[in-house]
Amino acid sequence: MRGAKRESGVRPPHQGRWVRLGTAIGDMLQRDILFAEKHMDTLAIPNTFSFERNDRGEPMFEDFAKKSVIIEHRGKKFALYGTGDGIMRYVSEDGEVLRVGLEIKSKQTTSAMTSAYSKRNGPKEDHVKQCVCYSIMYDVDIYVIIYVNGAKKSWNMTEEDFAKNPDIAAYGVYITDDMRNEVLDHFADIVTAAETGNAPKLDIERWLFNDFKRAISKSLTADELVEIEREVSAIQRSRMPDFKKQYAARVLAEIMELRNGGAA
Repeated sequence: MRGAKRESGVRPPHQGRWVRLGTAIGDMLQRDILFAEKHMDTLAIPNTFSFERNDRGEPMFEDFAKKSVIIEHRGKKFALYGTGDGIMRYVSEDGEVLRVGLEIKSKQTTSAMTSAYSKRNGPKEDHVKQCVCYSIMYDVDIYVIIYVNGAKKSWNMTEEDFAKNPDIAAYGVYITDDMRNEVLDHFADIVTAAETGNAPKLDIERWLFNDFKRAISKSLTADELVEIEREVSAIQRSRMPDFKKQYAARVLAEIMELRNGGAA
């Protein structure tokens, strides 16, 4: 695996459009907040949220907030780098000013993705961990994760329909030192694994956007492959949703095809 080159596959046009739609959704919400910040005071409507500004007076999001922070943790050194969706200032009713991070995620597969049923387990773990990284970079304890659904049930919805299938779902996350240490421990373990040449176990849930699929597939030992086959078999027998079972089966099929020299 060491020295393997990133695999740049051809992205189908619909995937490129999908990614650009997600970016446009984030841009839309950022413009809405900037618009409210500029005009709500003139309408005598209290405006509790506004974007923090950098040293040049630019709103703290995207390239205006780009940052790289060198971290030393458990004797290991690594960098956190990113461009968050926003650092805001919230003014409470008693006048207290709180710094609040903003993370925007798009959902475009089905209108049910922001329904009450889909929201029952809270925000995705990976998205929370992303906010934890930003909390370290920008010294922010509170984050709001907003899911915006590009798929709609219908144009004309009753209030009852909309209550069941809203196009936006928001979560508040308070980030603790324990959450930060958990993420930093994970990164320190990765550095250790790289130094010792001891690759971590393959996580099939993260396979979709993996840029080293061919190299990983060919490097798997017979025992590791058997373990993956057992994991996929257990998923098929579980009560997991069908889409997760289908995804696991596709991952195993792709691994086998790549091991056999296929294009996958």
